[in-house]
Amino acid sequence: MSLPGPLVCVVGPTASGKSLVAEGVATRLGSSVVSVDAMQVYRGMDVGTAKTPVSERRRPLLMVDVADITEDYSVRLFQRDARRRVDDLLASAVTPVLCGGTGLYLDAVIDEMEFPAGAIGDGSRTRYEDFAAEHGASALHELLADRDPASAALIHPNNVRRCVRALEMLDEGVSYAEHHEGLHERSPHYDATIWGLTMDRARLYARIDERVDRMVEAGLVDEVRSLLGRGLESSKTASQAIGYKEVASALRGETSLEQAIDEVKQRTRRYAKRQLSWLRRDGRVRWIDLDAVSPDEAVETIVSALLVRGDARG
Repeated sequence: MSLPGPLVCVVGPTASGKSLVAEGVATRLGSSVVSVDAMQVYRGMDVGTAKTPVSERRRPLLMVDVADITEDYSVRLFQRDARRRVDDLLASAVTPVLCGGTGLYLDAVIDEMEFPAGAIGDGSRTRYEDFAAEHGASALHELLADRDPASAALIHPNNVRRCVRALEMLDEGVSYAEHHEGLHERSPHYDATIWGLTMDRARLYARIDERVDRMVEAGLVDEVRSLLGRGLESSKTASQAIGYKEVASALRGETSLEQAIDEVKQRTRRYAKRQLSWLRRDGRVRWIDLDAVSPDEAVETIVSALLVRGDARG
């Protein structure tokens, strides 16, 4: 039985230019972009997540602004809602274009994956949840990275629930990464082609630093201040997002703004390395080197591949 599709997925590390390429592909196909970013789902988290402003969008951007910052919006909910949007696009005879850097969220949409809730309240889980509450999501993720780097590479550093579950599994003698591979080896849910964007590491890090500086100029501090007034600190996930956690610390007087911005850059660079680790683990990714071609040429490569297959819709 043939799978529903086709889907085009444009992935890569943060600041690699995914949004520009994905929107270019969607424009050529007369389609929409479906974001697969764990933080862009939250309303009001705009500047710090590099969400494309509404006024600058050439095509509809879906799966952004779907949850309040105080909501517990899990990957299971994301899977359900994103697939609904993908299915609507396919029913309209257009090719959905997925775009983002959160590997687990992409896998949750395009592959057959289930996310059982698991038991809550046992000693192991409580211990890790308390650790996250005291030391923060990034420290919890680093703990996982020390014990099981492969699993950490698959999990967003702000996803406390998933990190806790991975650590629980380690305590039980099971690697989340190996379990994930077992799920990953199941049949895919859609006929999806994954395109990964890459570039020289030094150039990528320079782009990350420049992006963070632009975020500050665009009002990141005011955005964080506003979100704090709306309950950001009560959120286990949104409050730990890169950029928001550090600036919130500066606003509380715990560090200087300059130190906070430096920390945002360092954490973002580390996150980009984890994103690349995830991509390299997925043998389906077709790589496009943005040191060798322009974003427009990348768009042409992706669209041409669809045409060769006879899959272009729209």
